[in-house]
Formats: sequence, structure tokens, C-alpha cells
Amino acid sequence: MSYDFSKSACRKDTNAEKYTLREELFGTEDVQPVWVADMDIDTPDFVLDAVKERLNHPIIGYEEVPASAFNAQREWMQTRHGFVFALEDMFYSHSVVASMSVAIEAFTKEGEGVIVQTPVYSPFFHSVTEHKRTLIKNPLKVDAYGVYSFDIKDLKSKITPDTKLLLLCSPHNPVGRVWRREELEAILSVCLEHNIVVFADEVHSDLVYGENIHTPFATLSADAKKITLTAIGVGKTFNMAGFAMSSVIIEDEDLKKRFKTVYNRVHFAQGAVLSHVAFEAAYRDGEQWLEELKIHLYANYIMLRELCKKYDSLIHLTPIEGTYLAWLDCHGLSLRDKKLREFFIKEAKLGLNAGISFGREGSGYMRLNFAVSKEKMLEVIKKLDKVLSLKL
Repeated sequence: MSYDFSKSACRKDTNAEKYTLREELFGTEDVQPVWVADMDIDTPDFVLDAVKERLNHPIIGYEEVPASAFNAQREWMQTRHGFVFALEDMFYSHSVVASMSVAIEAFTKEGEGVIVQTPVYSPFFHSVTEHKRTLIKNPLKVDAYGVYSFDIKDLKSKITPDTKLLLLCSPHNPVGRVWRREELEAILSVCLEHNIVVFADEVHSDLVYGENIHTPFATLSADAKKITLTAIGVGKTFNMAGFAMSSVIIEDEDLKKRFKTVYNRVHFAQGAVLSHVAFEAAYRDGEQWLEELKIHLYANYIMLRELCKKYDSLIHLTPIEGTYLAWLDCHGLSLRDKKLREFFIKEAKLGLNAGISFGREGSGYMRLNFAVSKEKMLEVIKKLDKVLSLKL
């Protein structure tokens, strides 16, 4: 079976966040939204068919996550990523951000330090400050080609005895890096030396291109398993964020106990019946769909890359190894952040994420979600081409 990503369903009247909030966020509905990180690509038929089948039973009540659902994810992670863990190591969660908040509360006290590596998805630092923890910024380094890397020297210089947790984004949102094993091992070495727990957000782990390989942080060594919580899920991979289901993998018994204390206090329960069904169907039947999706997404990326090359005096596309989020270096436009955002809204008629929202290191950048149908991607390219041509 072959899948068609040339077109996608209209979402304008479905209460989709990226459409419903246009007026509030951009001041107009006359923008094509390419911001929030879900896909304007239809959720796979095999997921929807499984949900329809479940609806033949007339009772939708409380339900435990079935072992078959978690086992489908376990098999997927072992086959695709070499990540082997036990069913007993898995926790249900409705979102990675919620899991992150539990981790912050479980492994730190008020005033203690949590490391984030900016620019990064904004809940990473908001979750820290909202829990009254000390935010420790370890900015990524960027070279002349726009390639980001960890700054280990800076990381070591900022650690104190009160530094307890590191929030790792892998693959990285928004800079698109798929961290190499040796890069992750450098982070691991520092964290082991200073007894720092690692919360690894690996929700984009399936969206990796070319020869790049995602390495789950917990698989680095036996010692890595002792300090790692891994957050994964189907939301990004299969465009299923609306099912609100992910999982947290914790292999160390002490970490598991500490996490579970807070987890139980929050009362996550076991999620929704239809989410369980969708989750299992995605992992059970989704391999071919994902491979074809990645071909499509990479084609969208190439379109965007070629356009940026055409206007390289104005805009540069950070090389993308994973995710479907383009990190655009717009310094060549010589606009301050507010004016840069207005340029994309008012002139390009596109709703992007302002780079500054990912930390001050994102100043002069914009994030564009290219996980759209070919039809919609061509519209994005046409709008950018028109507006950038007027800037030359």
C-alpha cells in the first residue's frame, strides 16, 4: 500500500489550535498557520479505523492501559531504536510536558537548579520557573554553517551542588539536531560526575532523516539507565496529539519510586479508552506509513532549503537532521524580533513561531513547521518567494 501526502483535510472549522488561535496570536485570520507542532497531514487510516471499530462497543468508561498497547510501543522502540525495557518500567502520561513537570517536582526542591539547553521549546524553561526552581541556561553553540552542538565547558562551569536535573531535548526542537552518540556520552559523563538526573524528551525520535540515527539516552550504558527518564509517544510521529497519550520509561527502581510519589499525587489515572486503541494501532501498523511520511517531509525540507539558497543574503535554513521544524536564521533581513514577526504575518501571510520565544538565543530566528501536505507546502514556498523577492 502507498500513502498519499499531496493533500490533507481542511481543519479551519475543527477547533484546531493552530487555526482557532490565529486572531489571538497573530492579530488576523489571514495567515497560513505553520507554527504549533502538529501536522497538517491526515492521521493514518489504520489508526482511525481501529478507533471506529472500538466504537462498536457502546460503553466508553474507565479503562486501564492494556498491556498490548504498551507492548506495541516496547516492540517498536526495540526494533527501531535498540531500546529494550520492561513493561513494568512504563508510565502512562497525557503529555511530555506534564511528565516533565512531575520530574521537576520529583527530583528537585524549590531553589535547586535545573539545566536547559537553549534555544529550546519554551515549556522547558517555563516549567522550571513555575515550580520555583533555579533555571540554569546552558546555551548550545552554533558554528558558521548553522550547526548546533553542546557547550560542555559552559555546562561544567554552571553546575553547583544544588544542580539536580537536566532537561534534554533529543532530537532537538527547534534546531533540528539528532545528537551523535559521542555528544550524548559527553553529557552523560558530566551528569554522572555530579549526580544529575536526566529527563530525556525523545518525542521526535522517529522523525530522523538520511543517515542520522537517534540514540536513546538511556541506552548509552548501564549507568545511563540509572539516571534517565525517557519521554516518548505517538503524538508527533503519527499526528495524534489530540489523543493525549504518551509514556515515560524509568528503569532505575529508586528513580521510579521518587517519580511515582509525585505521579500518584497528581493522579494521572490511565487515560482514555480511544487513546489506548489509537496508540496500539499506530505502533502495530505504522511502519510503512512512517517511512513514506519521512520521504514526504524531507521533500518539503528540500523545497524550503532551495528557496533559502535563492535568498541566501536574507535568510538561512539551519541544517535539519530530525523533526519537522525548520529553524530559519533571518538576521539578513535586518529586522528586530517584533518587526521580524510582523514581516511574516503581514507581508508573507504566514504564522510562524518567533525565535525569541525559545530563549534569547533565538533572537533573529523564526520556526516554521513544514509537516504539511505537498499542496500546502507549495503555498508556503510561493508566499515566501514572493515576499523575499521584494527584499532584494
